[in-house]
Amino acid sequence: MTTAATDGRITPYIRLMSLAARIGARIFTRVELEGAVDGIPRDGPLIIAANHVSNADGVMLAGWIVPAMGRRLHWLGKRQMLEWPVLGRFVAAYSVHPVERSGSDIEAFRVAERILRDGNALVVFPEGTRSPDGTLQRAREGLALLALRTGAAIVPVGITGTAEVWPRGGRPRFGGHVTLTVGEPFRLADVLEPGTDRRAEKARATEVIMRRIAALLPPSYRGAYGEPAAIRGTGADEP
Repeated sequence: MTTAATDGRITPYIRLMSLAARIGARIFTRVELEGAVDGIPRDGPLIIAANHVSNADGVMLAGWIVPAMGRRLHWLGKRQMLEWPVLGRFVAAYSVHPVERSGSDIEAFRVAERILRDGNALVVFPEGTRSPDGTLQRAREGLALLALRTGAAIVPVGITGTAEVWPRGGRPRFGGHVTLTVGEPFRLADVLEPGTDRRAEKARATEVIMRRIAALLPPSYRGAYGEPAAIRGTGADEP
């Protein structure tokens, strides 16, 4: 069984694939990286939490976030991808970790937790799947629980424009403008009130994370998180 690399080094292969992602993306569209890029932690457990509207989102993160932060990103992917002849080895070398898409979320959680406890950076799309209309959907609570259990820093990233470049169910198109906006890193322990029971803590943590992402997006993208919420530490208490 081919297994994914489990360290944070950027190998020549990772650099080559990130370069290929940038070149490929620039053939189709203009891409801009902005925000608190220099604040991305260079070591320790880290979660890159982004909204998800297109298959192009992963390409953009690989092409721009990896070289910007100078460390490898880890991903969760279908086990079948790593079982492909020859190609599976290349997928594994890019730190894609196999999970059963048809199985329970427990396996995926355990793999993600191991990645973070090893001090690595992991990409998570909190909504769980691509948005059907481009706006933020209500997130699952897995990311919040993962961050609470590992103490990982979270860097929110707002992605806009990818749905126009690679629409859901369609093929890549030329034109448009993609923007990756990086938010300030934070830890849930620093923004949540102490003494909250576990179930309420997960719900509030999820709201905090999603409000941080929403704050990096235009109002038309905010969807379920477009209304103001008086939650301490969200960065989105104002209308």
